[in-house]
Amino acid sequence: MISIRSSRGRRRAPAVLALTTALALSATACGDDGSGAAGDKGNEGSGKGEITFWDNNGGVRTDVWKEIIADFEKANPNIKVNYVGIPAESVQSKYDTAIQGGGLPDVGGVGAAMLAGIAAQGALEPLDERIDDSSLKGKLNTGMVDSVRSAGGGDQMYTVPTSANNGTLWYRTDLFKAAGLDAPTTWSKFYEAADKLTDAKKNKFGYTIRGGEGSIAQAIDATYGQSGITSFWNGDKTTINDPKNVQALEKYVGLYKKDTPSADVNNDFKKMVAQWDSGQIGMLSHNLGSYQDHVKALGTDKFRGIPNPTLDDGTRVQVSNPVDGLGLFKSSKNKSAAWKFIEFAASHESNSKWNESAGAIPANTEAAKDAWVQKAEPTKLAAEALNDGSIKIVQLPYYLPDWNTISKADNEPNFQKVLLGKMSAKDFLDTLADQLNKAQAEWKQQNQ
Repeated sequence: MISIRSSRGRRRAPAVLALTTALALSATACGDDGSGAAGDKGNEGSGKGEITFWDNNGGVRTDVWKEIIADFEKANPNIKVNYVGIPAESVQSKYDTAIQGGGLPDVGGVGAAMLAGIAAQGALEPLDERIDDSSLKGKLNTGMVDSVRSAGGGDQMYTVPTSANNGTLWYRTDLFKAAGLDAPTTWSKFYEAADKLTDAKKNKFGYTIRGGEGSIAQAIDATYGQSGITSFWNGDKTTINDPKNVQALEKYVGLYKKDTPSADVNNDFKKMVAQWDSGQIGMLSHNLGSYQDHVKALGTDKFRGIPNPTLDDGTRVQVSNPVDGLGLFKSSKNKSAAWKFIEFAASHESNSKWNESAGAIPANTEAAKDAWVQKAEPTKLAAEALNDGSIKIVQLPYYLPDWNTISKADNEPNFQKVLLGKMSAKDFLDTLADQLNKAQAEWKQQNQ
């Protein structure tokens, strides 16, 4: 997922070492402004002054972060937080550039999907000791802690988890009622509804599919959900191209242009959500994060958000969803102040405020008990499904430094080819499997 990456894993360590050493030698002191590159060790600083925070979903969550920052600055008048909102689609390249050339923030939002690559370059501060000495000790969801620890390589925590999302099937209850359809709780009912709600001549469609940026995770989720396969690996080989998965993906992409708009081939999540909110489309697969957008567009009585469909026998399989978190960058010149901000942002009140805005599942265990979680049905249903043991989770290999690159840049164009009929589902999954098997082999060799 980063430009110095291991496909090629055996070359990663010396290349990164040479780069970071050169950067460390050339870096100049910047006071407490926090700027630096991956090789800069930084220091604790004065605990006062300015720090810089990069929001990894800028624009979408800017308002709530500014509220939390204002609360923090009121409680800590000697610290000023400079907020930088970075759109989700460009945050990876922003970190890549700063890791190599300098300008990293003190604190940054780092999701589990990109954590391995950033941690592998030594850009993040291990946080276990800071957490143990803080008010957060014992108050972070253990499952989310395990996820970020695993994503970072298994030994250290490189982010403080803040939230978990979950794959959600949003559907228009008004359209379903008018068509006499049951809720799309199973894959059979999902496909039935997609067909019945489509009238292309009237610009009505049963589903909107994600064909643009971010398409791979959604496609993989739908694939494993239908095949019922519950493990991403069979020994050292991925199951992604198992014949059952090939068959499932073929059925899923068969919706394109039959039960979806043709423009969906270019859909990122913003286009997909906006289209569903404003049009006559029956269903949308996204996560809990779009809940407030739907409420603003449709009110609360025209839609529902439910966990992904089950197989006909009631089995629900889904892929693991990345846990979002806050990382402390090793190059920070004011780690003391930066940690105070992370601790504050992950505290009960702030974590509850952020997750209520996002409709996500709080990492702070006290925040997870707040009344709004019970009132927000999609979040409540997701949390219950995740905690009651009924879901079989396919754990995606976020720990692979190349995971983000393989699952995004390397294969999103290929998925568009599949939708357009220029590449078969089998060839697509075989290509993906070959890349993943190589990345897994290199990772194991480096971590023996």
